[in-house]
Amino acid sequence: MFHKEGHKIILITLFIVVAIFLAAEYITSNEIIQYILYGIGFVFLVLILQFFRNPKRYTQQNDNHIIAPVDGKVVVIEEVFEKEYFKDNRLQVSIFMSPINVHVTRYALSGVVKFSKYHPGKFLVAWHPKASEENERTTVVIENQTFGEVLYRQIAGALAKRIVNYATENTNVVQGTDAGFIKFGSRVDLFLPIGTKLNIKLNDVVKGGETIVAINE
Repeated sequence: MFHKEGHKIILITLFIVVAIFLAAEYITSNEIIQYILYGIGFVFLVLILQFFRNPKRYTQQNDNHIIAPVDGKVVVIEEVFEKEYFKDNRLQVSIFMSPINVHVTRYALSGVVKFSKYHPGKFLVAWHPKASEENERTTVVIENQTFGEVLYRQIAGALAKRIVNYATENTNVVQGTDAGFIKFGSRVDLFLPIGTKLNIKLNDVVKGGETIVAINE
């Protein structure tokens, strides 16, 4: 299954690959060059298909859990001052997605969308310390009965050129469902209340929609 955000790109890629195959047939009779062109076309198609894959995830919805919004590696766990919305200290958990990760963003918890804003910006590498404040990004705040207000931020990386955000203010969202997509390398930051009990540690690899990031006991 492929994410709807990739349907157009996949179709264009198929046309390009067909063109490469036809060119290999008609431009040269050299079999080595033909096989090289076939290989280039095939690898290009596979990379695009794997990037936009949207595997089924089985979310066990639980208001006492915050789940990973994306696939990737936990690269930051620290207390920071969140200055856009809360304007106080929060526990930041950052998950970095490489180009080979699934790039679907899923809602980390159920609740009401209190805030949703897009920010144009730079395209620093996603793990850069200033990426959270200077890169193209979206900020979304969900109010949950158990955890209160939780903020997540989709951040574009050096290769990512478009962030898709489905969160609309004053709408109810369901944990584990599709919240958006970030194209070609990126990261997502979670900003949790201070004192939140984490279920992950630095450098853990997490799976969006399934891995439990935090627990309320």
